[in-house]
Amino acid sequence: MTAATDRSRSRAWADNAVRLIEADSRRSADTHLLRYPLPASWVGDCGVALYLKDETTHITGSLKHRLARSLFLYALCNGWIDETTTVVEASSGSTAVSEAYFAALLGLPFIAVMPSSTSPSKVALIEAQGGRCHFVEKSSLVYAEAERLATETGGHYLDQFTNAERATDWRGNNNIAESIYQQMRDEEHPIPEWIVVGAGTGGTSATVGRYIRYRRHSTRLCVVDPENSAFYPSYVQGKDVVTGASSRIEGIGRPRVEPSFLPGVVDRMISVPDAASVAAARHISRVLGRKVGPSTGTNICGAFELLTEMVAEGRCGSVVTLLADSGDRYTDTYFDDDWLASMGIDPAESVDRFVEFEKSCRWP
Repeated sequence: MTAATDRSRSRAWADNAVRLIEADSRRSADTHLLRYPLPASWVGDCGVALYLKDETTHITGSLKHRLARSLFLYALCNGWIDETTTVVEASSGSTAVSEAYFAALLGLPFIAVMPSSTSPSKVALIEAQGGRCHFVEKSSLVYAEAERLATETGGHYLDQFTNAERATDWRGNNNIAESIYQQMRDEEHPIPEWIVVGAGTGGTSATVGRYIRYRRHSTRLCVVDPENSAFYPSYVQGKDVVTGASSRIEGIGRPRVEPSFLPGVVDRMISVPDAASVAAARHISRVLGRKVGPSTGTNICGAFELLTEMVAEGRCGSVVTLLADSGDRYTDTYFDDDWLASMGIDPAESVDRFVEFEKSCRWP
């Protein structure tokens, strides 16, 4: 068999792989945009509204489904993945779950590199999608170990933290920003005053921020950040900061500023205490009648703060944020009081904030 024949077969395989991913996307309707039931007592005259982009309705159950799809298409179209490639990622969370799904769709082996402290429930989710989990002792070791495994297997390291912002087509191609604006088209305030997102890789904030500027919308982008994360202090200080500690809110926050985080497209950042994030997740779960994850709680805290300011200033308009993933993944963690106590998180301290907000639209 000649080298030209090998390349031809590899190209044919890659073409079919892209087709499979695109076909999978077309079989799924876009994620829902929910209108959050703000209290009518103070919303009526002002005309503010809060919308939740429900990313839990992806087939793998989280916002990271979009990222995983983009990372695979990026790697395929760059010629980095073929039919013999072992795919590797540094992730113990929702990204690995979604990447395992796409690897299985293409018939490729997938290895997720993660700390040994990763919860058994999250390991089970990755393995249920056909992935294999590889453990390291410290979270700081996941990057180098993922690179080593990719080299050892002749595979490809997807590297979400570097490639998230460049893998997604921020001009359109049904990215999350384009989807939000299309779904908002017939609302009372179709151009949001604010879009609020968290940052894990930084890919979502980069995509939304770039799209806003590309379409010349007046919308501003707010990024919320949990305790121990480097993004907020780096943004405020105007230089890279390393915190040396891991975020306690899964899916967002990093001990270092990841390459995909682009502070230049962010209009504002809000630091949210972890206890408030968990209390918000529990509050929203009660309002919606289904559990939402802790990073959704962080998003909601930021959205509520912005809505309070809008009402106080008499400004009408809409705010959009994300339901990033389902709280069913966190039954034995963020919805378990004993686990929260072991982490030093007491959401009870923040419950009164949401009661006050619902009554008066004042965010303490």
